Amino acid sequence: MTRICGNASEFAHSALHGYSLVYRDIVRMVRGGVVRAKAGRAGKVAVVVGGGSGHYPAFNGYVGTGFADAAVAGDIFASPSTQAIYSVARRAERGGGVILGFGNYAGDVLNFGIAAERLRREGIDTRLLATTDDVASAEVGDMARRRGIAGDMTVFRIVGAAAEEGLDLDAVEEVGRRANSQTRTFGVAFEGCTLPGEADLLFHVPRNRMALGLGVHGEPGIDEQDIPPPAQLAHVLFDRILAELPDGAPRRVAIVLNGLGSTKHEELFVLWEALAPLLAQAGLTVIAPLVGEYVTSLDMAGCSLTMTWLDEELERYWRAPVETAALRHAGIMGEPDTTGSVMEEAPPVVHAPAGTPAGRRGGLCVAETMTRLAQALAGAEGELGRIDAVAGDGDHGQGMARGSAAARQAARQAAQARAGAATVLAAAADAWADRAGGTSGALWGEGLRAFSTALDDVSVPDARQLVHGARCAMERVMQLGRAQVGDKTLMDALVPFVETLERECDHGCALSGAWQVAADAAQKAADATRDLLPRMGRARTHGTRSLGHPDAGALSLALCLRVVGEGLPLIEPASVSMLPMEHMSGEKPVLDEFRS
Repeated sequence: MTRICGNASEFAHSALHGYSLVYRDIVRMVRGGVVRAKAGRAGKVAVVVGGGSGHYPAFNGYVGTGFADAAVAGDIFASPSTQAIYSVARRAERGGGVILGFGNYAGDVLNFGIAAERLRREGIDTRLLATTDDVASAEVGDMARRRGIAGDMTVFRIVGAAAEEGLDLDAVEEVGRRANSQTRTFGVAFEGCTLPGEADLLFHVPRNRMALGLGVHGEPGIDEQDIPPPAQLAHVLFDRILAELPDGAPRRVAIVLNGLGSTKHEELFVLWEALAPLLAQAGLTVIAPLVGEYVTSLDMAGCSLTMTWLDEELERYWRAPVETAALRHAGIMGEPDTTGSVMEEAPPVVHAPAGTPAGRRGGLCVAETMTRLAQALAGAEGELGRIDAVAGDGDHGQGMARGSAAARQAARQAAQARAGAATVLAAAADAWADRAGGTSGALWGEGLRAFSTALDDVSVPDARQLVHGARCAMERVMQLGRAQVGDKTLMDALVPFVETLERECDHGCALSGAWQVAADAAQKAADATRDLLPRMGRARTHGTRSLGHPDAGALSLALCLRVVGEGLPLIEPASVSMLPMEHMSGEKPVLDEFRS
């Protein structure tokens, strides 16, 4: 439901009034809509657009220089009345005639048509421009029945720029009809939208599914399928539009990748990354693309792709200066950069060979350990995120999974280069910190790097080195994080682990047995953090919210210690033979290939 609503029946009016107060330098509220605060020049063709509310920034956000002279706003998803359209157009008219632009919906066609008749009877030459860009709403041979959706934005933008340049009414109308005939849109919805004051969505899409061919008035789609990865979703949108390439269409296009209300910009940018190569492969040159929310449907989750094929004149208007609440830029000059942005790659890391068979075996052991950790943390990602969300930001599981996956890859590459244990672990540490990010990533990266200083590149790590490495890691993490036992952090599990490991080994216990006892102590301590209040990190601001819930960082550490302990018996026998390096290319744990 809408959380900020007030009187639901007055929602559209209140939103329009608030908008006009914010952008009073651009628009002025009148009965039924908004007009430019500074009217266009005398004799100019007036471009008046409109439809139901609930689509911001369409249509009010497009009033301003280089775009519309006025916008008419109906109630949510409802056509404005004939009287409102007539009244707003009368105020916007400057002597050059009026273009009434709207989406091709029955209510809009009726009310804008009647308003046009009244204006004409008063001597105001008025033309109707109904957008028909939605390819899902009717067959190719029945274009007049198609709906107008996000193509409203490109068509009306081009029309507005043509009127601003000074074209007469006939020429502006012709530009608009040409732009509309060369515009196509196709969209998908992941979930429906909610009318203000209502408690449920207008329609539901099953979990992990998407509706194809949505409308922007809360209509369900025409088909349904599983939500695909971004690369496949890009094909779903692009292929459907490209199948309707207009006859003789230019190779230059205006593109709007549009969010419908709840799809975030970052998601759209991910989708654009997948779309860009499809556009290039099709030989299309993209002119001033727009990615964001341009024609929405309240809080609908979904997106649409609009393409307008541009001839030389249409391209000039698409590039023209514009100043509205939702779109502002100077004239766009020059040719687009078709080389694309190239992600700068880090220089390859050259790892020195270990130099001894034992050293190579040590590097392989570390790489195997990183593989085991990455597998375990990938499996625990959801649960760790859920626990972290109680008093944190819920990203701990993702960070640990990302970091360990990167560490696994870096360790494998170093081991394939025949590096020893110290070098392989240092490479894994840097990759973990770089990919995981945040406080946890930095602490894990530095902790693992400190651990690597206790190893060497000429032997398989022994008990003395591993115990010393655990101590080095603990001291480095404590130094950086400044946390102590009792602060409800990973230190609550790390300190008892190190102290128990040292004590058990001092008493003559074998490494694998000592490690298991220490890992059990870490798990017990991690579970006990449920009774603590956080004193460090973000969770400290949530106080008692975390009481009764264990710390995600302590739990993930305890999990990792247990996983490492399970692999220790494999590296203790001195009779382990050397693994051929080609075995490192698969995902199967390395040490499984050469157990004695």
